[in-house]
Amino acid sequence: MSLTLSVDGERWRAHLRATAERFPGLVPVAKGNGYGFTTGRLARRAQWLCDQDLAPTTADTLAVGTYSELPQVAQRYAGSLLVLTPWRPFGPALEATADASLTRRLVHTVSRPEDLTDLLSRRPDARFVLERATSMQRHGLTARELWGTAEVLRGRGAHLEGVALHLPLGQGTHVTEVDRLLNDVVGAGLPEAEHDRAGGARTVWVSHLSAGELDTLRHRWPDFTFRPRIGTSLWLGDRDALRVHATVLDVHAVERGDAFGYRDRTAPKSGHLLVVSGGTAHGIGLEAPTGDLGLRGRAGTLARGGLDALGFVRSPFSIDGKQRLFAEPPHMQASMLFLPGGSRVPRVGEEIDVRVRYTITTFDRVLVD
Repeated sequence: MSLTLSVDGERWRAHLRATAERFPGLVPVAKGNGYGFTTGRLARRAQWLCDQDLAPTTADTLAVGTYSELPQVAQRYAGSLLVLTPWRPFGPALEATADASLTRRLVHTVSRPEDLTDLLSRRPDARFVLERATSMQRHGLTARELWGTAEVLRGRGAHLEGVALHLPLGQGTHVTEVDRLLNDVVGAGLPEAEHDRAGGARTVWVSHLSAGELDTLRHRWPDFTFRPRIGTSLWLGDRDALRVHATVLDVHAVERGDAFGYRDRTAPKSGHLLVVSGGTAHGIGLEAPTGDLGLRGRAGTLARGGLDALGFVRSPFSIDGKQRLFAEPPHMQASMLFLPGGSRVPRVGEEIDVRVRYTITTFDRVLVD
C-alpha cells in the first residue's frame, strides 16, 4: 500500500560502474531528495564505487547540494565531501565550518572574494574550490576577482583544491567556453598544489560536460586534472533498471452523474473510480518547470491546459500501458482515477505503473534487489 521504487540491482550497479569507468575522476552528486533514492542511500553507493578497482581519485569525493545535507551522508561515506552551494558567512555553512570532525573532509565552494577572506579567518586550514563564473550566470568569480584572489592566497599555504566550473545544460559544445575560462585561471597565477597532495589551480571540478568534451579538454590541457561532477546521468542514466509502481487500494463502480470526491464532482459517464497509493506528499500531481521550449513542449502544455479546463487531467498512473485520468486533484497520500466503462478493472492490491519525475518524488519504499 505504498508508492515504491523498485530497482534491478545488478543492472543498476553495472550502469554505475560503467559510468565511473567512462568518467575517470568522477565525483558522484547526492543532493535534494537523492534523485528519489535518498541521499543516504546514494552515499553508501558512492562508497561502493570508491571501493571498486577504478581509476585513481574516482569517487574519492562525494558532492552534496547544501550544508544541511551533510549529516545525511557523512556517516555513510568515508571520503571528502564537496558542498556545491557557495559558502556564505551565515546559517548551516557556519555550523559546518565550526565542526572540527568535518574539517579534514569538507571542501567548500567559494564564489566571492569577501567570503574567502571570511572563511580563512575562521578556519585557516579550510579546504575549498574557487568557483569561476560561467555563461550560466549563477555564482562565481569574474576574471578580475580571480586575479585578486590569487594575490590573497599567494604565500598563504591555503588548501586550494581547484577551480569549479558549473556549465549550462544548453545544446552545443562547452569546449570553447572552458578553454577561455582556463586561460583566465592560468593568467591569474593561482597557487599550484604541493608535490605530495592533489588539488591546486590545475584541478578543475566541472559539471555538465560530456565524455567527448572531457576527452578533448584533457588532450588540450594535459597538465590539468578534470573532476566531472555527475548526478542525474549516474543515478538515473539507465531508466530501464528502475520501475515505479503504486497499489490499487479501492475500486468503486459509478454511473454517469454519480457524485464522488471531496468536492462532489460527478462522473462524466459510467465506469470505475480507482483509489491508488501516491499523492501530493510523494510529489504526485506536482510538476517541475520544464526546459522544453520548443513547439512540441508548448503544444503539450496547451493540451494539458485544455484537459484541465474540461475537468480532466492526465495522471502519471498507467493501467495496461495507458495513462489514466485523475478523477479529481490528488490527495495527500492517495489519488483517485477515473476508468471508463469497457476498460479492464484492476483488482484491489494490484500494482500499477507510475511515471514520475524522480527529482521531485518521495517514495515510501526503495527496493534494490
